[in-house]
Amino acid sequence: MNLNNIHSVYFIGIGGIGMSALARYFKANNKQVGGYDKTPTDITNDLTDLGIQIHFEDAVEAIELSFLNPETTLVVYTPAIPKGHSELNYFINNGFHVLKRSQILGLITENTFCLAVAGTHGKTTTTSILGHLMKECNVPLTAFLGGISENYNSNLILNGTEVSVVEADEFDRSFLTLSPNMACITSMDADHLDIYGNAEALKESFVAFSKRVKEHGKLFVKNGLPIKGITYGIEDDSDYTIQNIKIENGTYVFDVKTPKSVLENLKFNLPGRHNLSNALIALAMSLEYGCPHQQLIKALVSYKGVKRRFTYQIKTENLVYIDDYAHHPEEINAVHQAVREMYPNKKVVAIFQPHLYSRTRDFIDDFAKSLSQFDEVLLLDIYPARELPIEGVTSAWLLSKIENKNKKLVSKAELISKIKESNAQVILTIGAGDIGEEVKQIKKELSVAS
Repeated sequence: MNLNNIHSVYFIGIGGIGMSALARYFKANNKQVGGYDKTPTDITNDLTDLGIQIHFEDAVEAIELSFLNPETTLVVYTPAIPKGHSELNYFINNGFHVLKRSQILGLITENTFCLAVAGTHGKTTTTSILGHLMKECNVPLTAFLGGISENYNSNLILNGTEVSVVEADEFDRSFLTLSPNMACITSMDADHLDIYGNAEALKESFVAFSKRVKEHGKLFVKNGLPIKGITYGIEDDSDYTIQNIKIENGTYVFDVKTPKSVLENLKFNLPGRHNLSNALIALAMSLEYGCPHQQLIKALVSYKGVKRRFTYQIKTENLVYIDDYAHHPEEINAVHQAVREMYPNKKVVAIFQPHLYSRTRDFIDDFAKSLSQFDEVLLLDIYPARELPIEGVTSAWLLSKIENKNKKLVSKAELISKIKESNAQVILTIGAGDIGEEVKQIKKELSVAS
C-alpha cells in the first residue's frame, strides 16, 4: 500500500497514546486527519488544537463526509476497540483500507533505518531517551513515543524521515509487523496473558521479534535474558555496563564501559535503577548508530522524562507528590526502589488503580507483595479498559492479600480527602487507567493544603 496516495486518515480510538502519535505524524505530513474516541482527554484536546476533527459518539453519521471516500481514505484502528463498533464495521463492510496501528507503523518505517525498542517494561522511557539523544545529535529522525515527552510536550519527535525510532509493542504481537535495523529487548516478564495464555508463549513471541531484525542488523538484550545479542546491564560483565554510580543532589553520576572505551562522569536526572538501565541502552544504541559520544553525554543530562513516568507534581521540603504509569508488579517494585533511594526516611502512601481484570487475576499475589512494601496503600476499583468484569476479581480481593495494616479501598470521590488524612510526606499515584485524569485536581488540592 502506498501512503502517498492517501488523502485522509481516520482513526478509531484516536486518543490512545500510540494512535495519537500517528495522528500527529499524518497531520504534519499534510493529510486530512480525524477520528473517534470514547471520551475527551488532554490528548484529544491537544489534537483538536492542531486542527484534527474528533467526535465522541460511535455514529457513522458523525463522520465528516470528506472521510467517506474509500479510494482516498485510510482507516486506522486500535485492537482495544470492540468488534461490535459500528464505525469500524461500516468501514470494513464498505471497501475501505482498514489497518491496525501496528501495521501502519510497519509501513511508515519499512523504508527507513529503523531502531525499535521492545520489552514488557521500559519501552516508553527508553524510546523517548533514544529519540532525544539522536535528535540532539542532529540525526534526521521521526520518533513515535508511547508517552508525552517532557522535552517536546509531544509523543512525536520530528527531525527528518531517514531514520525512525519506535516502540515495538508485544501486546497483540504488534511488534512482528516491524523489520528493524537495530533493536533492543529491555525485559521479558510475563504480561498480557489474556493474549498469550502463558509466559512461554510470550517468550516465543520475543524470540520471533528478535528474528525480525534485518540481516547485518544489531540486537541488544538486557543481560540475563534468554536471547543472544549485545548485552547491557548495571555493575556487571555486560558489553555495555554502568559503573561507579553516585547520587549527587538527586542526580545519578556514573561511568559507562563500552566494548571500545570508558565514558566517565555521565549525568542523568531520572531516579531509579530501572531508568539508569533505560538510559544505558538508549546510549548504547546511539553510539552503535554512530552518534558522537561528547554530544550524547550533553544530551543525556538535558533529558527531562516522560509524563506519568515518575513525574514530580510537587517537590518541596515537606511534601513530594509523584505520578507514575506503573501497572505491573515489577514496575511497582521499580517505583518503590526509586522512591526509597531518593527519600529513605519519609513515609510513603501509594494510591493504586489496577488496570484490567485479567492482569489483576493473573498477578494478584505479586501485586499484593509489591504494594505491601509501601507505608500506606489506597486502592481504587479496577479500571476495565477493553475488558468485561471477571467474577470474583475485584480490588477488595487484592486488598485482602496486601500485608499492610494501613490499607483502604477508596472511591475517586473520596480520594483527595483520604490523601489529606494521611500524614505521608511522599504521595504516589500509580496505574495505567484513568487515574491520570485525577492528577491535576490532586496536585491543586495538595498545593493549597501545603
